[in-house]
Amino acid sequence: MDPSRAFVTNVKRLIVKVGTAVVTRGDGRLAVGRLGALCEQLKELNSQGYEIVLVTSGAVGLGLQRLRYRKLVNSSLADLQNAQFELDGKACAAVGQSSLMALYDTLFSQLDVTSSQYLVTDTEFRDSSFRKQLSETVKSLLSLKVIPIFNENDAVSTRRAPYEDSSGIFWDNDSLAGLLAMELKADLLVMLSDVEGLYSGPPSDPNSKLIHTYIKEKHQCEITFGDKSRLGRGGMTAKVNAAVCAAYAGIPSVITSGYATDNIIKVLQGKCVGTLFHRDAHLWTLVKELGVREMAVSARECSRRLQAMNSEDRRKILLDIADALEANESLIEIENKADVTAAQDDGYEKSLISRLSLKPGKISSLAKSIRVLADMEDPIGRVLKRTELADGLILEKTSSPLGVLLVVFESRPDALVQIASLAIRSGNGLLLKGGKEAKSSNAILHKVITSAIPKNIGEKLIGLVSSREDIPNLLKLDDVIDLVIPRGSNKLVTQIKNSTKIPVLGHADGICHVYVDKSAKVDMAKQIVRDAKIDYPAACNAMVYSVPIGSQETLLLHKDLSNNGLLNELVSDLRREGVTLYGGPRASSLLNIPETHSFHHEYSSMACTIEIVDDVQAAINHIHQHGSSHTDCIITENHEVAETFLHGVDSAAVFHNASTRFCDGARFGLGAEVGISTSRIHARGPVGVEGLLTTRWILRGSGQVVNGDKGVIYTHKDLPLQTPL
Repeated sequence: MDPSRAFVTNVKRLIVKVGTAVVTRGDGRLAVGRLGALCEQLKELNSQGYEIVLVTSGAVGLGLQRLRYRKLVNSSLADLQNAQFELDGKACAAVGQSSLMALYDTLFSQLDVTSSQYLVTDTEFRDSSFRKQLSETVKSLLSLKVIPIFNENDAVSTRRAPYEDSSGIFWDNDSLAGLLAMELKADLLVMLSDVEGLYSGPPSDPNSKLIHTYIKEKHQCEITFGDKSRLGRGGMTAKVNAAVCAAYAGIPSVITSGYATDNIIKVLQGKCVGTLFHRDAHLWTLVKELGVREMAVSARECSRRLQAMNSEDRRKILLDIADALEANESLIEIENKADVTAAQDDGYEKSLISRLSLKPGKISSLAKSIRVLADMEDPIGRVLKRTELADGLILEKTSSPLGVLLVVFESRPDALVQIASLAIRSGNGLLLKGGKEAKSSNAILHKVITSAIPKNIGEKLIGLVSSREDIPNLLKLDDVIDLVIPRGSNKLVTQIKNSTKIPVLGHADGICHVYVDKSAKVDMAKQIVRDAKIDYPAACNAMVYSVPIGSQETLLLHKDLSNNGLLNELVSDLRREGVTLYGGPRASSLLNIPETHSFHHEYSSMACTIEIVDDVQAAINHIHQHGSSHTDCIITENHEVAETFLHGVDSAAVFHNASTRFCDGARFGLGAEVGISTSRIHARGPVGVEGLLTTRWILRGSGQVVNGDKGVIYTHKDLPLQTPL
């Protein structure tokens, strides 16, 4: 259950408002299927003991459809030739109300549920005796498990425009629902719309984002509303006003989609669907912001204590973590298997499950890499340059931790171990947010690792963020967090880059290419191509066989290879391994394989794209146009061609006669990696310890002052490096 939805455990009586866009289809006819699903939900909740009051729109829309038909039937030929006519909305309401209620009665009767009808106007609610009697009647019906159905009597309503007053009188079915929630002392108001909830702008705008929790002080001036209801008098503005009114009266309200068949049930289960309105929501947000800030500040404080330790003590922390992982291997495997089983049950793709699974021997391999990292030269405080500025004035440029890292990653729990060990080795504080599919694995790994951190440093050196909703608050902390490293899908990386002022290090795509030149050795080419694609297809350094608009796995083949048989051998080998092949314009025609729709698609699975190119320069041009500057490889025996490729391809890693799978921090001897960067600032390629360091300057003098540079003789002499004490 989402913590912000814990109030649902106390819900007994709820008001459900269903909008016109849910009741009717786009052509104005009744959406019988949606209404049937709604009635089935209400039947289920009714049988569970919930007291349900339904407020429905749709009468005007239904009446409009019927009167249009009647108008056409009664029209002359001349009328039909001039078919532009308007129908009175109140007449439509009068005709539609009886049909709408008849349908509800039929649907509920089929489910063995009794319903009752109330047609009300705002004028009636001015009478206190009417309101008292209404409450008593509804209470009596609810005790008998009858579902009262309310509808504003639009046929006789005198209201034509929205208004507000202190008496709480309504002017449409949305405000009626809010009023009834207060009058009937409901525990929850659920308003069903044709969208998932309240968005920051019109839902059709791709830049609009769903607001999970509405904060009046924050959102009321930021939101841009779209069009009003298609047929009714309300719309999202009316729903928000009603929800805010009810929420501030102490009745939580949720706006969610009525198109889904179980959203009301999900709301009552405490799931995070739709937009929640609650009078204490602003306090939750402040608590969350303070919570993640406190986590980041604590990580910085712990990192400073870590940096103050001597090198051997920092090394011992890593060795203790490696030992702790091996000692808890069976427990880690249990939690990981639970994640894998849940992912399989939820129908996740095989490539994700492959990344999620900690295969036999993985924990031992991780422990080994941590020990390798521990035995590497201490990276903190290394003197990189020594300069004599003047006599007795020595300047040193030294390596220094960045500060606090925020790493957001998906699927791979082993990434948590690598990132944590690198953060400790480089003296950085760390905040981690893993994917929900690896929740149990990440939790146990975090617990094992932090338990090995000495108390004088503090386990808050490494924080594990549990909720996805905390990420926006973390991305605001540019004064506390120094670097964000997203590891995951293109969508994840792009969203984070667009949502923060904090520097972001990472790659959005892993579109790698292997180019097989005409001089390539047959056996070598087959071996490298197979390894680049088959060894671990879910990895971001797996080969992509080139396609016009991109893939993470692209194979570029010299045009002459079709003459010596190597082309067919490569294709046959890949097919035998179960690789699904797609082709660019030339390859698809030559090899009779489906043409790819895009060269910028990252498969991360047993699929790749093949394209034919004229020569090495054409291969380079293709990579620059469709690649992601990640890892690219050439297979050739021609030294000149190889050098042209190695110096011509502008990627983070470029290989000659070696698999792209070598692009890995551990294989590069970095001990581990936090990710692979395709940016050109700070770090590029596999990012190990050095990529998590910056520099600072230390100046040692003996009383010198600038004083307008009078009497200072600058020497700017380079001095030999020496390790500080």
